[in-house]
Amino acid sequence: MLQVSKCIVSGKGLAAALLKRAAMVELDWDVRQKSRFAAVDSLGRELAVFLPRGQAVRGGDVLVAEDGSLIRVLAAPQKVLRITACAVHGTPFDLMRAAYHLGNRHVPIELQPDHLKIEPDHVLADMLRSMHMEVVQTDLPFEPEGGAYGGHVTHDGHSHHHAHHDGNGHGHAH
Repeated sequence: MLQVSKCIVSGKGLAAALLKRAAMVELDWDVRQKSRFAAVDSLGRELAVFLPRGQAVRGGDVLVAEDGSLIRVLAAPQKVLRITACAVHGTPFDLMRAAYHLGNRHVPIELQPDHLKIEPDHVLADMLRSMHMEVVQTDLPFEPEGGAYGGHVTHDGHSHHHAHHDGNGHGHAH
């Protein structure tokens, strides 16, 4: 069993040729949000992954094994609800309203310019349909937003820290 304890976000700084040759592992969101899990990579090697607590693995991240080998992470397609505004009389604002109501329920949600994705939940699906949203169950990769308090990670893999001022002109970053 190969031990893995390092994750390079989006494979930053790694040469494209290295990434092309790297083994791959396809993981669904349920596994990727854990800091400790077992998996099998595309070379058939058993991986024992031990990452710092609270570190979710995203599609495009690269795991580094104890022997120095690289394993590219792919977000596996999984059952999700794909939510869009009504094609006939909906507006982009409807999608914003749906995201607000889902956010109030603290469910993991993937935000895209033209649709939202959540894990299957018939109660939420009914609520969304009552708001005239189109809700379709399908199999797609799921990359929910990072938590608002855990450092915001955008879909391009960059963290953004904003300076806050204490009123005396002194700024500090969060």
